[in-house]
Amino acid sequence: MDKHKLLAVARGDEKADLLLRNGRLVNVFSGEIEETDIAIVGDRIAGIGPGYTAHQKIELGGAYVAPGFIDAHVHIESSLCTPAHFAAAILPRGVTTVVTDPHEIANVVGVDGVRFIADASRDLPLNVVVMAPSCVPATHMETNGAVLTAADLTTLLAEGTVHGLAEMMNFPGTAAGDPEVLAKINAFRGRPIDGHAPAMRGHALNAYAAAGIGSEHECTTVEEAAEKLARGFYVLIREATNARNLHTLLPLITEKNSRRICFCTDDRVPGDLLDQGSVDYMVREAIAYGIDPVTAIRMVTLNTAEWFGLHDRGAVAPGRVADLVVFDDLAAPQARLVFAGGRLIVEKGDLIEPLISSASIPSAVRATLRVDWSRFDLRIPARGRRMRVIVSLPNQLVTAERIVEAPHQDGFVVADPAQDLLKMAVVDRHKAGGSMGLGFIMGVGLHRGAMAGSVAHDHHNLVVIGADDLSMTTAAKAVGAMGGGLAVADGEQILAALPLPVGGIMSDRPIVQVRAGYDAVLAAAAELGSPLHDPFMAMSFMALEVIPKLKLTDQGLVDVEKFALVDLFV
Repeated sequence: MDKHKLLAVARGDEKADLLLRNGRLVNVFSGEIEETDIAIVGDRIAGIGPGYTAHQKIELGGAYVAPGFIDAHVHIESSLCTPAHFAAAILPRGVTTVVTDPHEIANVVGVDGVRFIADASRDLPLNVVVMAPSCVPATHMETNGAVLTAADLTTLLAEGTVHGLAEMMNFPGTAAGDPEVLAKINAFRGRPIDGHAPAMRGHALNAYAAAGIGSEHECTTVEEAAEKLARGFYVLIREATNARNLHTLLPLITEKNSRRICFCTDDRVPGDLLDQGSVDYMVREAIAYGIDPVTAIRMVTLNTAEWFGLHDRGAVAPGRVADLVVFDDLAAPQARLVFAGGRLIVEKGDLIEPLISSASIPSAVRATLRVDWSRFDLRIPARGRRMRVIVSLPNQLVTAERIVEAPHQDGFVVADPAQDLLKMAVVDRHKAGGSMGLGFIMGVGLHRGAMAGSVAHDHHNLVVIGADDLSMTTAAKAVGAMGGGLAVADGEQILAALPLPVGGIMSDRPIVQVRAGYDAVLAAAAELGSPLHDPFMAMSFMALEVIPKLKLTDQGLVDVEKFALVDLFV
């Protein structure tokens, strides 16, 4: 941007490139609605007020103008799409910036995955702020495809690939002062460092804050969120596909504390992005609940920009990037026009031009599924009468633990769909080492058949849940044949499958096509009896050993509260 030209236009000495006339500006600084004109030169806002002239004018006719929305924490990979196709879903919603943690692809291919997300986002009108994955692997109790050390993250920071440190999931290690964890935190001193500390309270929380962590998106109760706010954290309220915390936490928001609260989506699948939206959906829900509209919009603009140090955006003001969303109803904002860097990119809710990234998909993020099928054995010898079972909870990432009688058949423990007891397996798909964790789960609801996928936060090993071993084997091998993806099987029959060849976790197809494939596997799972809104998203978190209570990795059952492996049998 030519600063001299910007100032000349701001003074009124030269014509702006674009003038938005007769808009009602949502002023996130003053909290007021301001009837005014907005002058734009290049990618910047030059001036606000009457008396400006321009080469091009757009009459807004009293429509509202707000800063482009910012998602405070998202994993692009959870959309099952590459960045360009993800952007095509959220830009029409008025989301012009996302803060992304690429730790999903990083757990598969390491620094190559982080660079891939950054490179594939560079040419897009969506501003993608890449954070450095802090926990690759998440713990020592899993097999994954890569290890990112403090030195690796420092290199990514020095080359300008990353902006800050993403969610520090090793919250026990952080509070205990683990040297490698502190080395990563120290490398990002002065940069935003995001947190991930579910249910952490009291003295442990004090230590987590003292280590330098500045935000938290894992709150599930108002009491937990209020304590974290009081200890200096920004609270990023989350409404993901499987972790729906928004309505529970809306009572937290007051006039006194709203400036320390942001909105994020974390993990959203194609159907939710296309049907509900992104953080724009959260804004509408907050307003419907009774939150002041300007306050709700501030939580997806100025608040987020301030936490992440994105001082060139987050507000409509002279000198800031001209990322703008125009809508007609303040009580239920739906983007009609969207500007990114001063360019009109969305009109009447549709992209004006298709989004194409110039970055190719490198070979390093393809062909990542490696399983030793000769050692694939789902049988569990009966070593006891009672066993630990994972209990999946609706709309939550946390699980419960239940002790049940183990159903026996011919000396082996088997699933019992009649009491909602399904077998679960997590298989190493990175090193073909043959490691496999076996256990049982309740709450998924399959009456028969099985589902499998190579999307499993955060290690993304192969996960299978089913009512019988034959169906589980069929589903697992279908995923293997696709080089990664999702599959549903009943006996030897594959009912539906979605290929995800990019790292085994993303498709290179447009999001509408991915959504159609995803809807097909969801419908197949529902046909087999699962009542869950999204059983695949639920399954993908049943192997994440940093969220309580009981989870399963390829190394075995993990009691997250003890941060240790435990035996299946009691």
